[in-house]
Amino acid sequence: MSVLRSRRFQLLSVFLALIAATLVISSVFSQRRGRGGNRFSEMERRGLAQPFRGISTNGEMEHGLFSIEATGVSTKPVVDAAAAFLSALTEEQRGRTTFPVDDEEWRKWANQHSYIRQGVSFEELDERQREAGFALMKTSLSARGFKQSRDIMRLNYTLGELTSNFEELDEWFYYLTVLGEPSEDKPWGWQVDGHHLIINYFVLGDQVVMTPTFMGSEPVIAEGGKYKGVAVMQDELRRGLHLAQSLTPAQRAKAVIQTEKTGNNALAEAFKDNLDLDYAGISAGDLSEAQQGLLLSVVDGFVGHMSDGHAKVRMDEVRDHLDRTRFAWIGGFEDDSVFYYRVHSPVVLIEFDHQRPIFMRLPRVPQRQHVHAVMRTPNGNDYGKDLLRQHYERSHRAELD
Repeated sequence: MSVLRSRRFQLLSVFLALIAATLVISSVFSQRRGRGGNRFSEMERRGLAQPFRGISTNGEMEHGLFSIEATGVSTKPVVDAAAAFLSALTEEQRGRTTFPVDDEEWRKWANQHSYIRQGVSFEELDERQREAGFALMKTSLSARGFKQSRDIMRLNYTLGELTSNFEELDEWFYYLTVLGEPSEDKPWGWQVDGHHLIINYFVLGDQVVMTPTFMGSEPVIAEGGKYKGVAVMQDELRRGLHLAQSLTPAQRAKAVIQTEKTGNNALAEAFKDNLDLDYAGISAGDLSEAQQGLLLSVVDGFVGHMSDGHAKVRMDEVRDHLDRTRFAWIGGFEDDSVFYYRVHSPVVLIEFDHQRPIFMRLPRVPQRQHVHAVMRTPNGNDYGKDLLRQHYERSHRAELD
């Protein structure tokens, strides 16, 4: 009898050990698909420790750059698409997806694949709900902006193929949130957040602010697998390199801020909402008229991910500050060089950066198969924050009157 009890005890111990191991493995995968351990939660804590201020130059904010005004470009199609997306969700899903328009959720984004994310993922949506989510993106973005977004998602699946790691890397691990109530006259917006793709889309009346936007990929070109031939970030690469190659030796001496491209150089990624970044590189005033056109083409390569009407409004804003725009360069000028470039003005900050590989088995130096690119609105209007501030001030004055 004692032998039987001992055997049962041993079997029970083995069974409990298996359950414990399963729970540990599940917890590990949950962390990888979620917060990625304490590292990302600590990054978030530090990044959000200070109230939002915005990206400054020389440590000082420039005021009066942005104003509430009519653009003549209707946002009703975006409002309708957002309402249709929310209607397609279950009540429980809507509860996880919707936030107040001034919620800190705007600032809780990161490129890393294992960062914890809010909202609903495309993974959990059925086909009808997915199409509603994609319709929101398609309505808000230009055709090339939507295509690049979808191709980034597809290349995340390609990375899963290359690493045999679909637990962390897949086409559907992207999360949507809606902040505020979709409206043609009240402030609201939406956000998509996932590995190598983050779009923050703020709406007030017929005005749109689509920053911070982060786009990138590893790899940037699928050389095999399900999505063989899919490529992203090539247009942004060509436009930047075309401008750099047009510079004379004297102009290059002003534009180049570092000759050797040995590591990652992007500065304005996740949790850098209050970054202090001085101007660097060559001034647009030191460029020829043709070169200024190339510089504007570089900016349009990023701004043009917005719907066409709002992209035009944004490009007009950039042109108004062209005389205060700088272009900076790190790396080589050859057709196959790896490089970093930055466009910086009072109203736009763009970075394009060839990065060291993370997942792919390549030398640990910057590679063309890993790109990060970010666009921001300096001086306090990322996430439309300056417009939202002015909206609240107007509303408060109206209440007092």
